[in-house]
Amino acid sequence: MSLYVAYVLVGLAIAMPVGAITVEMTKQGLKNGFMHGWAVGLGGMTVDVVLVFALYMGLASILAMPLIQLPMWIIGAGFLFLLGLDSIKNADQDITLAGEKVTKSFFASYRNGLLVAISPGNLVFWVNVFGVVLAKSYDKGESASFLVIAAGILSGIILHDIGLMTIVSVTRKAMSRKMIKTLTMISGVLLIGFAGYFIYEFIQGIKMYR
Repeated sequence: MSLYVAYVLVGLAIAMPVGAITVEMTKQGLKNGFMHGWAVGLGGMTVDVVLVFALYMGLASILAMPLIQLPMWIIGAGFLFLLGLDSIKNADQDITLAGEKVTKSFFASYRNGLLVAISPGNLVFWVNVFGVVLAKSYDKGESASFLVIAAGILSGIILHDIGLMTIVSVTRKAMSRKMIKTLTMISGVLLIGFAGYFIYEFIQGIKMYR
């Protein structure tokens, strides 16, 4: 239990920095309320859970290879750039103010979470996080503890998502359509910024081969 609680805190720390999933959750939460922002988080968590078990079964050693990670960074950059551009172009669409009936489906928001989470850059992130955890677990001969650690980290991320969406759902009640549109456009710019970071990582990886 102490190991689980410790890694719940680790999960919270991991989720705190703003990432692509956080940006998409906030955008959907502002546009359509708590449940739609939460749906994005659930989509991301679905991919996370599958990926954690895949890493546990041996995928980590493959994804950790530089020749595998390099194309993943550049593909992820292209994916996030297109998602950010779409957010900017369609910033004034699908906006539902507090008290209005939501027209967008729950599944559509869930799908957005899935799409952001399967970005190759997200795979690289989990390899970096759980690759270290796996190595330490196996070194100590306690591979079974990895599942407890993974559950703790994922629980921490869930707590972060619930807290974030609660804040967003309360805040949006005081926002106008124009304010939500502006913040949605800012979200798009942030996603494009993450694409730029992925390109930077790709360039750094290329330099290692020179």
